[in-house]
Amino acid sequence: MASFLASSRVPMSVVLVLFTLASLMGSSLGNFYQDFDIMWGDWRAMILNDGELLNLNLDQASGSGFQSKNEYLFGKIDMQLKLVPGNSAGTVTAYYLQSKGSAWDEIDFEFLGNLSGDPYILHTNVYSQGKGDKEQQFYLWFDPTADFHTYSILWNPQRIIFFVDGTPIREFKNMESIGVPFPKYQPMRLYSTLWNADNWATRGGLVKTDWSQAPFTASYTHFNANNACVWFNGASSCDSNNFSPPSWLSEDLDSANLDKLQWVQTNNMIYNYCADAKRFPQGFPPECNMS
Repeated sequence: MASFLASSRVPMSVVLVLFTLASLMGSSLGNFYQDFDIMWGDWRAMILNDGELLNLNLDQASGSGFQSKNEYLFGKIDMQLKLVPGNSAGTVTAYYLQSKGSAWDEIDFEFLGNLSGDPYILHTNVYSQGKGDKEQQFYLWFDPTADFHTYSILWNPQRIIFFVDGTPIREFKNMESIGVPFPKYQPMRLYSTLWNADNWATRGGLVKTDWSQAPFTASYTHFNANNACVWFNGASSCDSNNFSPPSWLSEDLDSANLDKLQWVQTNNMIYNYCADAKRFPQGFPPECNMS
């Protein structure tokens, strides 16, 4: 394109617009160099394939992690992950949104490692104003270590929906009307970490990490936050006067997706805080009593 523009009589203003559009189109695919910073772990966090792949590693000395350069206030965000294969007992791969401060908000995917042959546990949680305790856990219906799978968070003012390969597995609705805090006011960055949690992760800490299997590796690709509101200098990219609200900002689950959600929760859910009577002897949290 550059040689064509140089040899033609295209006005400079048009040239600049064309190059800007080309740059935006290139960045829309997601590039780990452009979109993320390595937080910790030194060489254990590696960006590969010209920014298309990121690997986190864990050994006995340290884990590793990364964070998004951007903060977001609402969005529909996708990432493809391939989890630690083999005997991953004791390891946790965390993929989550989190705000800053002591009264933080957070939306969690956590993948709890397993003994070889046992299924991973997908742990989910939602925090608002520093308070969580809203755990649901699932077995996945595929081997998450054999290939990449897409894990998505839809976060809008009405609800949070967790998706796996486009299938909803959990919905957390905004129930501020009955006094349940909802993540709505604080921008959040996207983080991911791979770390050792053998004091609790596998069977309550009974199974310890087998360091002879190290280094443990989790891989990431195809990050997509095109459908998200970027927070910058105290303002949202979705607050422009010329902004037409996208469909995801008010997205709900249609009947087909509600059926999928029910299937997952019936067949694959292994823990629901709203069904743990021993944990809440004085009564379940108010959101548990809403249909």
